[in-house]
Amino acid sequence: MVARTYSSTLVGVNAIEVEIESHEAGGNPRMVIVGLPDTAVKESRERVLAAISSSALDHHDGVITVNLAPADMKKEGPGFDLPIAISLVARRTKIPIPILSETAMIGELALNGELRPVRGLLAVALEARARGRKRLLVPKRVAIEASVVAGIDIIGVNNLREAVDFLKGDLEIPPEPCRATQFFAAASSYDIDFCDVKGQTDAKRAIEVAVAGGHNILMIGPPGTGKSMIAKRIATIMPGMSEEEAIETTKIHSAGGLLDESLAFVATRPFRAPHHTISDVGLLGGGANPGPGEVSLAHNGVLFLDELPEFRRSTLEVLRQPLEDGRVTISRAAGTVTFPAQFMLIAAMNPCPCGYYGDSKRECRCAPPVIHRYRQRISGPLLDRIDLHVEVPLVDYKALTSGDSGDTSAVVQTRVKNARAAQQERFAKSSGIHTNSAMTPRLIKKHCELDAEASGFLEHAMSEMNFSARAHDRILKVARTLADLQGVEKITSNNVLEAIGYRTLDRNLWA
Repeated sequence: MVARTYSSTLVGVNAIEVEIESHEAGGNPRMVIVGLPDTAVKESRERVLAAISSSALDHHDGVITVNLAPADMKKEGPGFDLPIAISLVARRTKIPIPILSETAMIGELALNGELRPVRGLLAVALEARARGRKRLLVPKRVAIEASVVAGIDIIGVNNLREAVDFLKGDLEIPPEPCRATQFFAAASSYDIDFCDVKGQTDAKRAIEVAVAGGHNILMIGPPGTGKSMIAKRIATIMPGMSEEEAIETTKIHSAGGLLDESLAFVATRPFRAPHHTISDVGLLGGGANPGPGEVSLAHNGVLFLDELPEFRRSTLEVLRQPLEDGRVTISRAAGTVTFPAQFMLIAAMNPCPCGYYGDSKRECRCAPPVIHRYRQRISGPLLDRIDLHVEVPLVDYKALTSGDSGDTSAVVQTRVKNARAAQQERFAKSSGIHTNSAMTPRLIKKHCELDAEASGFLEHAMSEMNFSARAHDRILKVARTLADLQGVEKITSNNVLEAIGYRTLDRNLWA
């Protein structure tokens, strides 16, 4: 007899349904698992048999063949323990076949039959719902993670015995209530505010422009000027996430194993700040079993790279694809995996190794060749992909002690939302384009038309400052955003001049 159960395996941040078949035959007792299992799946044989015995359940004592279909797709992780165990005991415990066909399940088994959490539950729940399964059995401890998915019953069980009794109908377990709206309302606020930053009027203006148009930005300034403090508050002025974006973001964090009982739902914009020693794989994603990297964990949020020149150049260069395409494609011998990576890049750097080049109060001790080598760690092509470069100078004592703290996050966010609304209307018929930063050359030509005066300013800047063609397009995109913040359709010469001013590195630091 063949018993069938259903589960899922993660491929990138998505789940693919797997059908588990168990076949019984005569012969010396042994259990074989086929269907491209990895080491964790192969080892489930010992965990499953011990858990069945500890739960006082009976199983076939001859040859057992377990097949994981489709057989040409690699199966990874310990989450197949529960469905394998259920398939082995289904016949003797008389679990109705229709119940098994309506149910998906996942969970790692302890030797005593208890269920342990696994990663990627949100993706598994979405896949089970898409496949028409009525319910999903998961470890009770993390059932809350999958409870944000509507349209499918999430059943949390503590151990194998509970799962069997529930499937037989001997035990009633109410499904977890759908908590998407509840989590979204409770977790969508921030503990920090943009008005916490004292002074830095120009830098905060540049940040507002960057957020309004979805532009990447680089802040340059000596240590202690508030670059990191500003970066951490950028998410507070971004438009709030929709429930759809929150579920998408939570799914990535779930696949990365970053969710637990204390954080079951990501309702605020992610803020990721990897250390400069991070590897290419850590930043981009990958590994033997490809998982999301920092650029994907920052999806729908902010990726902050502090001390930008300290990152390995090869590591920074891998950012080119996600910055251009909004996704990461990782190719391995077993296949290709794509991770979403639509984030806002915020970078910060000192003007020189000691940090005080150009400081009016502290002397820079770096020799010119040292400063040049330091700046050359960032390639020109990467800089071209950063729309705004802004200086963040030291804040004087009066600004620090002043009672004027500037606009709150809510006030700035309102202006950002108005600018974004204009862009949404403008690009309503352009598939995949939502902000000015994503405009194609055709859209730039259509929506960034300049009058004679503004065109003359830009032409002069191009010839005098040796801007690249990509920098030319970035200036037009930023000018378009500045006009949107003003609530006007026509780009003015002042918008162009301000946009040119945000190319600090092109203007002087690289001379």
